[in-house]
Amino acid sequence: MIGKLLKNTVFTVSAVIITVLAILGAVMPQAFGDAASYLFNFTTNNFGWFYLLSIFVIIIFLIWVAASKYGNIRLGGEKEKPDYPFFTWIGMLFSAGFGVGLVFWGVAEPMSHFFTTPFAGGEPQSPESARVAMGYSFFHWGISQWSVFALVGLVIAFLQFRKKKDGLVSTALEPVVGKKTTVRNTINILAVVATVMGIATSIGLGVMQMSGGLNIVTGVESSTLIQLGILALVFIAYMVSSTTGLDKGIKHLSNLNLALALCFLVFVLTLGPTVFILETFTLAIGDYFTNFIQYSLRLQPYAEGTWVRDWTIFYWAWAIAWSPYVGAFIARVSKGRTVREFIVGVMVVPPLIACIWIAAFGGTALWFDLHESTGIAAAVHADVTTALFQMFAHLPLSTVMSILSILLILTFLVTSADSATYILASMTTSGNLNPPMAAKIVWGTLMAAIAGVLLFAGGLEALQTASLIAALPFTVLLLLLIVAMVKLLRKEPLPIRKADLKRFQRLEEALNRDKV
Repeated sequence: MIGKLLKNTVFTVSAVIITVLAILGAVMPQAFGDAASYLFNFTTNNFGWFYLLSIFVIIIFLIWVAASKYGNIRLGGEKEKPDYPFFTWIGMLFSAGFGVGLVFWGVAEPMSHFFTTPFAGGEPQSPESARVAMGYSFFHWGISQWSVFALVGLVIAFLQFRKKKDGLVSTALEPVVGKKTTVRNTINILAVVATVMGIATSIGLGVMQMSGGLNIVTGVESSTLIQLGILALVFIAYMVSSTTGLDKGIKHLSNLNLALALCFLVFVLTLGPTVFILETFTLAIGDYFTNFIQYSLRLQPYAEGTWVRDWTIFYWAWAIAWSPYVGAFIARVSKGRTVREFIVGVMVVPPLIACIWIAAFGGTALWFDLHESTGIAAAVHADVTTALFQMFAHLPLSTVMSILSILLILTFLVTSADSATYILASMTTSGNLNPPMAAKIVWGTLMAAIAGVLLFAGGLEALQTASLIAALPFTVLLLLLIVAMVKLLRKEPLPIRKADLKRFQRLEEALNRDKV
């Protein structure tokens, strides 16, 4: 089996690239960190505008597809039924998507913006800065990130279930770039490398947060050694889970994740400042819609600030780096749904859950700082990994909830990494829907290795840089995917709507009566 894998160009070249990066980072962490810092600045300074425009174009395109006549096309046969019930489907989207990132940033982001305002001249830690912080957090976790996943997932699902082809990004781009083997392999290698870097970023963030939580609960000081130990535990857990397959381990863990997350949400909504949370949610939704275009295209060429590149551009790049994996995964679990149902489900439901989560957790932390001067924002500014646990410290059952939070982060990490090993193995075995275990082991190991190296070499900054750099070439492929999708849709015969069918039947009956 290993010999067969090594003959696969995409598998071999991708694995070699990731292995070399992991070795360089382990042997020369200082140089690796310095190079990461340089590339971060170079990428954001020169291509930030490209990320912002690309995401905006993707959103407009998907809204058009959902509202158009193509929205009735089913991802599968015309009478195909969805493989998974709605709750399980949403749970799988959320868990394999940005669940772990949301747990990390749900308190950390609004409190960071509250402490250091996004706009020059704003008064930090004021009611106005709290409002801006919540509105911007909603924007960052809204439809923009999920539009990237929806685009990749839509094209792959369309090809897999409508056209009976493999789910590779290169196959999706065939209408634009052709079928040359070299071009196909290059595209698939870029997709694999981007995916590994995006997953490594999320695993690293989750491990850092678990380490920060252990520090709050047990007093054990967070360190690189502790983080690497947690990473080893996560690695063992997701490799064991990966042996159970998509319909067992990932499915059940996804349901557990969503159920746990909902329990946390109910707990905070009930014991936190409930009315303040609901008012915050309502106001932030209004601010989100009001400022959507401005925030989507906001840069700082006159003030020469770094806030947009440190936050918005990082988020968009992170989403783009994740998109080959998340897109392929949500395509895999979305068979039988219509194009419109798919786009609306992916672009609306998970972002809505995310905004409710941020309103509850971030809103509670804001309330404590505004009304009781608890200093959560200052603590988050000092150590962003402790944000969630700093908030829980001011609610009942703080220790119990902190321990359960660590468990939730662990299950999110295991689900994400488990799903990623499956998708990476599939991507490097010609789109095989049942990839061999050997491929899963290789990619599971390399994901953990690169996450460990990034934590060792530069922590949060190195993790952010990995996503940014990997996402840049893949952004070009995303724009080409739009062109490819338009070509595919134009060639597709449209399904007959029920209303049209009834009109046709009435017309046929009238013609028959005339003949009589």
